[in-house]
Formats: sequence, C-alpha cells, structure tokens
Amino acid sequence: MNYFTNDDIMRLESKAAKIRKEVVKMLCMAKMGHPGGSLSEVEILTTLYYHILNIDPKNPTDPHRDRFVLSKGHGSPTLYTILADLGYFDKKELETFRQFGSLCTSYPDMRTPGIDMVSGSLGNGLSTGIGMALNAKRKKDTYDTYVVLGDGELQEGLVWEAAMAASYHRLSNLTAIVDCNGLQINGWVNDVMTIEPLADKWKSFGWSVIEIDGHDIRELLVAFHRAKQMRNPTAIIAYTVKGKGVEFMEDVAYWHSLTPNADQPIEKMQKYLERGIL
Repeated sequence: MNYFTNDDIMRLESKAAKIRKEVVKMLCMAKMGHPGGSLSEVEILTTLYYHILNIDPKNPTDPHRDRFVLSKGHGSPTLYTILADLGYFDKKELETFRQFGSLCTSYPDMRTPGIDMVSGSLGNGLSTGIGMALNAKRKKDTYDTYVVLGDGELQEGLVWEAAMAASYHRLSNLTAIVDCNGLQINGWVNDVMTIEPLADKWKSFGWSVIEIDGHDIRELLVAFHRAKQMRNPTAIIAYTVKGKGVEFMEDVAYWHSLTPNADQPIEKMQKYLERGIL
C-alpha cells in the first residue's frame, strides 16, 4: 500500500521551507523566543500536521481528532505558524507573539484554537499524552496521540516514569518524537547530563524505537507509518540540527533562547531570508 508519493514529499519539503521562513520572521518581529529548537522541529511538525494527523481546522474540538502535545513548549513559534497556515486562527496573530492578550503566547495555551494541551514546564508532556491515549483505548476510539519532546527534556525523571506507564498499558496509539538536536540552554546535552544510550533506554522501557534523520521528510513519513503498525508505544528518535536553516545559528547553544537584539541586528536575519538561504 502506498501511503505517500514523491509528490507528497516535494509538497511537504516546500511547505517546511515556507514554515521555516515564517518562523524566523515571527521571531525577528517579536525579538524574543526560542529560535534554535523552533527551527530544528520544522520538518517533524510539518510532516505531522500536513500529512499524518487526522484533524479539521473547522472543527478543532472534534472528539475523534488525533491529539498533539508539544512537550518542548518553547518551540511554540513553529506550532503557531502551522496552525495559522492551516486556518485555526488569523495569521495576523503571529505578529503579536508574546504580547499581552495574544493567542500566540510564549508557550502553548489551550485557549488558542488547535492547542490540545498547555505546555512549557519540561517533562510533563508525555504524561499528558498517556492520559489522552488511555482515554482513546478505554472509549474504544480510534484517534492517535503524538508527543514531541526535546532531548534535553529527557533529563527529567517524570519522562521515564511516563515511559514505563505507557508500555505497561500497551499504548500502541501513542508516539513520542524526540527532537534530538544535541543542545540545550547550557550547552551540549551529553555534556550537561548524558542521555545515552538513548535508543536502548526507550527499548528497556518496552517501547518500539525508530531512529531517523529528523529533517528528511521521507524518513519521517516512513517512521510515522511504521509507528501505526506497532503493538507497543513508539519512540521516534529524530536527529536534527539546532537552529536548522540559519547558518550562524546551527549547532550553537547561544541561540537556544536568544533572538536578534542590539548585539545581533535583525538585518542579519533578514539578509538570510532575502537571499533564500533558509
């Protein structure tokens, strides 16, 4: 069975490039936010929202919709950009990111159409996803739940308690995607506190594990399809690049939570946009 075509891949790659540019513009305008992790997750969220998730922007509270939790809530700019593009709310809201009263708050908020769960306090998202997946199982509903976590976030003990619970309850309708860009606010993840051997850890907790290039649309599509066939919860370890698409941000921890200001002129980012490097 063909579950995607080459045209699908090209469409998603094109969409991801556009989303990445819009995220940069949004952050430049706000002059605050978390560019590094927002840019590393672009292909992951693009593939989910434009090909995998069973959702309807016209009916955002449909009880049978697939659920999505951005556990690494600091990556909200990418999520907001996609939701606005899909029509959950007016794109003009993106210009108000982090402003008082905006639908685009610093971290995902359930009063924003399309957001299934508040997030921002790292380590909580997977537990929330388990609740959603359990609800589907007990109600014999068909929706799936997807949770995106950061690799630095996996240093939180609650993540592993949740991982243990998910396999115990055999939540085959739950997929965790680790945006494994290798960096956190204080530097390299494995220098702060190593999370390796990462794949073996997930396996030891009873999860099926798939390792991929998190910027490769084809690999993402295959991984999400495989996850649907598993009898256990699935962890997709997506290896990505922090700050992907903006050369001077790539693999630099400094850009985890800093955006252009007096020391890093906004014009520098705009030149990248104009030259089409992103």
